[in-house]
Amino acid sequence: MAHFTLLHAQSILQTVLSLKPMPGEEQPTRSGLLDRVRETRIGYWVGGIALGYLLASFIVPALLPVDSVPELSGRANTFDYANKDGGWGGAGNEPHSEGGDMFHDQAAHGGEFAWTELDLFSAFIYGFGDLNCHQKHERSWTVNGNQMPVCTRDIGIFAGIAVAGFLFSRRGVNRWTVRDSLLSVAPDEWVADFYLRDRRALLAFGGLFLFLLPVALDGGIQALTDYESNNLKRIVTGVPMGFAVGLLISAMFSSQPRAFEDGPGQVRLPANARLVLFDDNTETGQDAEE
Repeated sequence: MAHFTLLHAQSILQTVLSLKPMPGEEQPTRSGLLDRVRETRIGYWVGGIALGYLLASFIVPALLPVDSVPELSGRANTFDYANKDGGWGGAGNEPHSEGGDMFHDQAAHGGEFAWTELDLFSAFIYGFGDLNCHQKHERSWTVNGNQMPVCTRDIGIFAGIAVAGFLFSRRGVNRWTVRDSLLSVAPDEWVADFYLRDRRALLAFGGLFLFLLPVALDGGIQALTDYESNNLKRIVTGVPMGFAVGLLISAMFSSQPRAFEDGPGQVRLPANARLVLFDDNTETGQDAEE
């Protein structure tokens, strides 16, 4: 009986030790890796850069002399106010007719403007806005008599990117693929059913589409009809778009298969799903176990 009791005690002890980590022993995170330092840093970088530019968009025009930046109207994805000479980088300062889809008569809206004539930091903030945004004055706010470097839609987008970045820094993990890393910000129990049915790609990219849909509808209808949005709607629709962009960027930089030294089997997925590689270019999460 004593021998049996000793063996029984040893069995219980081994079971307890297998479930409870030894002091100082690192335990895998929700991804299967021992830490999520990289994901935290990436989230902070994404959120910090977006928040920094967002704050600078208010602070810079507030610190510039009154009426330093007139009413602007240009194009997105190109420089229109880099110089006052016209041509490349200065098309916004050329005389244009009023009422067009882009540009206006700059002389009638406060005179010429060139962000390259500002101090270095202010020039960077307005230069990035010039490249990124159309800077239409009727869709932008004014601070201290100076038009802000980006429109209200972009204000919402940068706010959404900041929220997404900081959320990913708290919850996001590397789960090998972009879609699985993106979905990691949600509690595992919320997405378990999609993993059980191997529909996580639909959830990830379908969710991104839904976040982008408000901007597509608000901006698309405005472009195709006489409907004119307003600045409140532009901000409200810009936030979910920015949130989607921020999550996607964070997930793309965080997804790192080589971090899993034991291969895809090391990846932890909701509902005990397993990541299975069919070949070098195809992967799937299958064999979910209740």
